[in-house]
Amino acid sequence: MKERLITIDHVTFYYAGTEKPALNNVNLKVYRGDSLLITGPSGCGKSTLCRLLNGLIPHFFSGRLEGEVNVLGYDIRKTPTHVLARHVGMVFQNPENQLFLSSVEKEIVFGLENLGLPREEIKKRLEEVIELLDLGNIRDKPPYELSGGQQQKVAIAAVVAMGPEVMVLDEPTAHLDPLSSKEVLDLVFKLNHELKVTVILVEHKLDMTASQVSRMLIMNEGKVILEGNPRDVLNGYHLERLGVNVPKVVEVYNELKKRGIILNGVPLTPEELVERIKTEKLRLTYEVGNRS
Repeated sequence: MKERLITIDHVTFYYAGTEKPALNNVNLKVYRGDSLLITGPSGCGKSTLCRLLNGLIPHFFSGRLEGEVNVLGYDIRKTPTHVLARHVGMVFQNPENQLFLSSVEKEIVFGLENLGLPREEIKKRLEEVIELLDLGNIRDKPPYELSGGQQQKVAIAAVVAMGPEVMVLDEPTAHLDPLSSKEVLDLVFKLNHELKVTVILVEHKLDMTASQVSRMLIMNEGKVILEGNPRDVLNGYHLERLGVNVPKVVEVYNELKKRGIILNGVPLTPEELVERIKTEKLRLTYEVGNRS
């Protein structure tokens, strides 16, 4: 049985001065090694949910919090954010908000120095992260000279160096072009698959992410309205009405279904779509041949 790392139990949260809850009776369990994709329309509560996981709520964002949040055995109400930060790494939309030192190398070691780690351990982690994320050619450059995609990779590197068991990424590709988005997301899934880091990813680009994650969660108006395997979540629901960017291959699948062409399962990649169409074509050819 998988180890449970995060439990969110009947959580409702009102930001100070508001009457409508940003989160409304949310329940969620996250297990070690999970890759969880969270999506939904703007203002649905995705970022608020992320802020619970590293203690920004309730320690920095004031309001009324109901229910229980437990992260790796810590009650977030009773645990300082600097303690949670050792276990839960956070990457935000705009990397410029996280990068402020004069070189990539200094950005990576900053958090390690704040942990009070020995110099040799800091050096070891620095070199491991530089190699893992292939940052050797930019290690001495100031972050402001880097592209948006490179900056986001540095922000991720600074978090990875801390050795968190959970990484929370709140729309990390929001300001990136498609190529840079793919590079960043490939890196995130590499960390999940190779280092077994538990990943919680808030993202709208489902074409790039739905096929890579183990679970998917749809939010709307502060509530979790769908949760499960991506194929199940994307099958037969009118998510476009909620402002969810359904993958193009799923749109094609749904259109074929309307026309009476039923493929064997929801495809999540173009390759899967082609394979399912070929299989269905062979089946139809076989049936026609038998009738004649």
